[in-house]
Amino acid sequence: MNAHAAFSFAAPDRVIVVGAGVAGLSMALRLAPRPVTLITASPLGLGTATGWAQGGIAAATGADDCPALHAADTLAAGAGLTQPDVAGRVAAAGPGLVDWLVGLGAPFDRDGTGALALGLEAAHSRRRIVRAGGDSTGRLVLETLVRAVAATPSIDVVVAQARSLMRDAHGAVAGIVCERGGTHLRLPARAVVLATGGLGALYASTTNPRGAVGGGLALAARAGARLRDMEFVQFHPTAIAVGADPMPLATEALRGEGARLVDEHGAAIMAGIAGGDLAPRDVVARAIFQAQARGARVFLDCRGTLGNRMATRFPTVAGLCATAGLDPSREAIPVRPAAHYHMGGVMVDASGASTVPGLFACGEVASTGLHGANRLASNSLLEAMAYAPWIAEAVEALPQPGLAQAEPERMRTEPEWSVIRPLMETRVGVVRDAAGLTEAVERLAPLARAGCDAALVGLAVATSALSRQESRGAHWRSDHPDQAPVRHTQTDLAEIRALSDTPAFV
Repeated sequence: MNAHAAFSFAAPDRVIVVGAGVAGLSMALRLAPRPVTLITASPLGLGTATGWAQGGIAAATGADDCPALHAADTLAAGAGLTQPDVAGRVAAAGPGLVDWLVGLGAPFDRDGTGALALGLEAAHSRRRIVRAGGDSTGRLVLETLVRAVAATPSIDVVVAQARSLMRDAHGAVAGIVCERGGTHLRLPARAVVLATGGLGALYASTTNPRGAVGGGLALAARAGARLRDMEFVQFHPTAIAVGADPMPLATEALRGEGARLVDEHGAAIMAGIAGGDLAPRDVVARAIFQAQARGARVFLDCRGTLGNRMATRFPTVAGLCATAGLDPSREAIPVRPAAHYHMGGVMVDASGASTVPGLFACGEVASTGLHGANRLASNSLLEAMAYAPWIAEAVEALPQPGLAQAEPERMRTEPEWSVIRPLMETRVGVVRDAAGLTEAVERLAPLARAGCDAALVGLAVATSALSRQESRGAHWRSDHPDQAPVRHTQTDLAEIRALSDTPAFV
């Protein structure tokens, strides 16, 4: 691996991958031996949400499980918007992807017989969560992939900020413009794959790294790509509420092992709700939100046997609690919902191709049709790895693009985080209504027009949420609590601009 960008800028068959989480690293490895330039805003292993993933990888590897059951659970969680063919295809790929990681040296947890130790998470009908280091799966998988990339000579790594996409005379993406140390690099390529993660850090309460502000979504939108289902933001119900930003996460697997959600009096938060503490994430997040709106404090109660073995079974959570001065064996953990995962994104087909020729998307930045309105727990790492070889195959069939032409420099402004993050939190959060969404559109639109990419992405979420006049999955409208006929929302830069000029379009 060459981490110093001493590569040929004119390599005709080079593919550029933007992002170095599980999606970007898997993508670069699957493209080998084709030359790849991996663009990352932070050194490898840093600044990515993958490293923070506690739960694991959903894969039907148990004797009582099969991909069809996994696909059925995915469809049920997706609240009508998951595409059955996509769910079936990704679930079928799961066991082989786990084997691929094992072959790369991933240190997955094993039981006494040597078989994979499988965990249970909400809305799964079987134990199928493959984990490593208890609740350190993301970090250990990331380290495994980083080592593999370092050993692959066809991959160059450039630490830089992606600024815009280059296109040829026919409109196909033909490279990228990056900025490093104040210098702009123009890198031509056969194709560009966005693997830039999500947008959770647009919210004041988030479990995501601060760089997760939808940069790849803005790149794609400004290049003319269509976006789909942007309104669906998943709020993890059990972020640890100790004043940290980003918020540390208490993995859902804790509830799979018996932890309960209670208020300050010990009353069960999920009493009388289908699925109880293991209901889908959107259901649990709303129940906690509504309890807090009534003035209750909400806790994750791990006291007793689970708390006593926290240090060995859930070392990451135990460490986070210790840092906050909490002893989960003796006291319940204060929790609240926080922006965690974005189900919408760049609309792609079965090969991960966007609506712009030469532009692909992989991982959280993409809308593949897998997650629908509500992602099933631990399907995210699975999806990113599943699409990487399919994209690599599609890239092989691409025609060579024409001469790459850089877009004219545009006005760019820095985000006003003191405006954007509280606005997204209170107006485009767990529970939404027309008045709040309209306010968000009115306040984000001028920032987006002034060249703020973060505001543009937030505006895309708000306009899509305003247009969806129903409650479905992670999108809950207090003024439209019922479901309407199933449909996807699609938008692009021109439509976002048009809608934001007339905010009261409901």
